[in-house]
Amino acid sequence: MKTPQSPLAGNLEDLSLSTSLKDKLFIASQYLVPQHLLSRGIGAVASCEADWVKNPLIRGFIKQFDVNMDEAQRQNPEDFRCFNDFFTRELKDGARPVAHGDNMIVSPADGAVSQLGPIENGRIFQAKGQDYSLIELLGGDSERAAPFMGGEFSTIYLSPKDYHRVHMPVTGTLREMIYVPGDLFSVNQVTAENVPRLFSRNERVVAIFDTELGQMAMVLVGAMIVAAVETVWHGLVTPPKRELRVTSYPSPEPITIEKGEEMGRFLLGSTVVLCFEKGKMHWQDTLSAGSPLRMGESIAMTLE
Repeated sequence: MKTPQSPLAGNLEDLSLSTSLKDKLFIASQYLVPQHLLSRGIGAVASCEADWVKNPLIRGFIKQFDVNMDEAQRQNPEDFRCFNDFFTRELKDGARPVAHGDNMIVSPADGAVSQLGPIENGRIFQAKGQDYSLIELLGGDSERAAPFMGGEFSTIYLSPKDYHRVHMPVTGTLREMIYVPGDLFSVNQVTAENVPRLFSRNERVVAIFDTELGQMAMVLVGAMIVAAVETVWHGLVTPPKRELRVTSYPSPEPITIEKGEEMGRFLLGSTVVLCFEKGKMHWQDTLSAGSPLRMGESIAMTLE
């Protein structure tokens, strides 16, 4: 009789033969560590306001990741209430000019393009040999996903040194917010290439907006040690129970956020996935996987 394999063994067998031993060990550790417990513990340290904790932590992080503090409004570690306050630091006025033009769609964040392109057969390309379901990404509702079938997506990765506030690519009125519980795998090139359905299995906050281009989805994906996600209309998104939660925002009190205005932020970094309806826009020809981005620069043009 064949001995059943554990899920971990199956996932390791799926790894490419070209994956290095170091990467294989890193991926294996993602399955073994208590992801949420670890993230809560690091989140507690990141919110600690004791000088002897936060000041060395901030200094070490700036040095380790070569963070450009010249563009920040506050530049000294002592000026921040805690590490999270530093990580979500605001920039000086004018540090991120927003591209003019009603037909321009702008980057919602600093970071780099992980992938972008068409949503084909309800699937979104993740990395070589990996894709995932649009319906699953948006919380499992086929009606919610329907407007984006055959549309366009982009996945933007925020590295540790990046500015971690997320802004609107176009002006939009909030339709609904969906909290989707899930795993907390790291989100980087190694995990994208080797962890199936990475972005649709990690914990995330989905925001659906009505825009002049039709509906737009902004998905803020959590990751290992990402303590939480905040939005400007809700604050910290941490439901008391880790279960799917849908919040609708009907008129007559609409929440409208202008292009370039902040819509949320990560307490420790992660990934944003954008989805647009079919035939409404096209990505700039200069963009491809790996292209660096700065919040506010043009990443696409409308077709209307």
